[in-house]
Amino acid sequence: MNNNLRLYFIDAIRAWAILMMLQGHFIDGLLDNSFRDNSNTFYSIWKYFRGVTAPVFFTVSGFIFTYLLIKGDQVGLNNPRVKKGLKRGLQLLAIGYLLRTNFFGLLNGQLYDSFYLVDVLHCIGLSILGIIGIYLITIKRNKLLFPGILLVSTLVLFVMEPQYKQYTHYYLPELLANYLTKTNGSVFTIIPWFGYASIGAFLSVLFSRFKNSTYLYPIAIGSLSILGFALLTYSSTFFLKLYEVSGMLIFSKIYFNNYLFIRLGDVFLVFALFMLFRRFMNNRTILRIGRSTLSIYVIHYIILYGSFTGLGLYYFLNHSLSPTMAIAGAFVFILITTVLALRYEENKALLNQQLYKALKVGQMKVEIWLNQEGQPILKSLILKTKFGLMRLFRMVKN
Repeated sequence: MNNNLRLYFIDAIRAWAILMMLQGHFIDGLLDNSFRDNSNTFYSIWKYFRGVTAPVFFTVSGFIFTYLLIKGDQVGLNNPRVKKGLKRGLQLLAIGYLLRTNFFGLLNGQLYDSFYLVDVLHCIGLSILGIIGIYLITIKRNKLLFPGILLVSTLVLFVMEPQYKQYTHYYLPELLANYLTKTNGSVFTIIPWFGYASIGAFLSVLFSRFKNSTYLYPIAIGSLSILGFALLTYSSTFFLKLYEVSGMLIFSKIYFNNYLFIRLGDVFLVFALFMLFRRFMNNRTILRIGRSTLSIYVIHYIILYGSFTGLGLYYFLNHSLSPTMAIAGAFVFILITTVLALRYEENKALLNQQLYKALKVGQMKVEIWLNQEGQPILKSLILKTKFGLMRLFRMVKN
């Protein structure tokens, strides 16, 4: 069995996760509040599985990046994947900020507060940079040090979460503080979410080292199933026992809000399930969706949240749909977003070239208008904005 076939299940997980994210964002953003009833069985099931999506997405992102990072024979700075990873991490950060840019605000000379908020792309980009940093520091010292620090990172971030989540980091600029606290409205923060990326990276190291073993999948499926079930069923009780034995308050806090380890159990079970049925996951469309997650995310964000203009579905239909309309709309939304993303991937080079030309033409027209109207302050503002956006675009395009 070749390596490409062995990784089909990863692309299938990515496809499943991105489609789950699409329906989750659509329904959560547009469903009328009167229908958000936790006592309703269907809503509770939907809400639970919606919460599985982000941990799976972070874990699989760490897995696939690290698998490619350690795949070749070259190590350290000689590894070409280091440069590609640095570029990818910075690209995700740039796209994250670009999607939160409102052009109308820029024309008024301001960046809205939402621009500084941290979302999934920021955290995945920073997680990639973090994995690279750990790799460069450890890879030449001891072959066990790299996976060891990855595993320890997950455990420390998850166990210490009740302690550090209370800090608002008011002493930092808001741009930086938003990576560490949700106080200002960030959707994700690098801690504890890096923990899912690092456990994904740890799993990929194990997977890579034993990839030629005849029993890789049976052992992986069995181990992940047992660990997943144990985390779901017994992790809360385990931390309660630790509190009773040690008297350390942090363990009791984990017991009362044990979402990180429970979600990790969900992740392990998802991985085990997709590994189990990996032979049926080589459908071309599924694999294309799994390899187009960034394009799907960007397009969904523009349509749903109205990047650049603020005029998205969320603006017009915010918390206003019935369950029937929300479910039907989610299917249509998924279909349109996925088709657009796949078409974009097919014509990416040409579309990027045309977009760049359009930006240049728009720039020239604005400069001509400004020169004719003689508005030096506005001209200076727009030119500064233009240079910033062009730099972001070049980073995103490449």
